[in-house]
Amino acid sequence: MSDPAILVQLGARIKDYRIQLGMKQSDLAQLSCVGVNTIYKIEKGKPVSTSLLVSILRSMSLLENIETLVPETQLTPMQMLKLQEKKPKRVRNN
Repeated sequence: MSDPAILVQLGARIKDYRIQLGMKQSDLAQLSCVGVNTIYKIEKGKPVSTSLLVSILRSMSLLENIETLVPETQLTPMQMLKLQEKKPKRVRNN
């Protein structure tokens, strides 16, 4: 899927969710502290800044789902062992 197609799909999903919440574009814009034009652009699949998108997702209580989009990296057992080796074993008074 191309980047523009992904933006269009993301915008459509945000629009559908906004409507499901019973919100007008102006309601979401005010809640997100962005302009109505920004909501319009996102819903039409136009590019906007990441910070604006985050603000809108937060306002719609969708930011918790970021874990699904970009999961945290998991440490391998070897990386965990190396981190444990670097931890101080005791505290000394100077």
